[in-house]
Amino acid sequence: MFDVNQVHAGPSGDLLTPDNSVMVFVDHQPQMFFGVGSGDRTAVINATVGLAKAARAFDVPAVLTTVAAESFSGPILPQLAEVFPGHEVIDRTSMNAWEDEALVEAVKATGRRKIILSGLWTEVCLVLPALSALEQGYEVYVVSDASGGVSPAAHEHAVQRMLAAGAVPVTWIQVLLELQRDWAREETYGAVMEVVKEHAGAYGMGVVYAQAVIGAHAAG
Repeated sequence: MFDVNQVHAGPSGDLLTPDNSVMVFVDHQPQMFFGVGSGDRTAVINATVGLAKAARAFDVPAVLTTVAAESFSGPILPQLAEVFPGHEVIDRTSMNAWEDEALVEAVKATGRRKIILSGLWTEVCLVLPALSALEQGYEVYVVSDASGGVSPAAHEHAVQRMLAAGAVPVTWIQVLLELQRDWAREETYGAVMEVVKEHAGAYGMGVVYAQAVIGAHAAG
């Protein structure tokens, strides 16, 4: 029951924070990108790298995984690997990443319950671990623009299936700004602005303009 006396200034417990979330990047690999037909592949790459840099800026744990890297799909996206130099990449044989013991243990080791999930293809390698993690009590946030399917219908139907099971749809820029949430947080402000300028398109150009014309802290 609503009680106005309980209303106060404060964030929802549903919000993503640097302390309650883990990012899982699934199968951002050449062979998987070749098959993406749901949208512009360059845009998916840009969103994926922007999302990865958001994790780095806020020190959010990241789990990187590939499928059949040496026999079929190729190495993890080089731009993604560059964001996490020396980071372990868990290679699997299973299409469902949540059936791989090493990956599940890596997620469990973070102690985080909110999984920020992205990957290729949406209808296979994303939907399968999403449904599996949801069933086991995790909260799953699907980064739709850092993911792609073989067709627009395949991507959209997979997203709808995940939403029906309880997943939450987000975009990479939404994740970045939700993690920041307050422009007075100076310890991450600079890093966020750099990610925005590099990957947020017209918004990033607006930041460049504002900082050049108005001042270094004019943009938010």
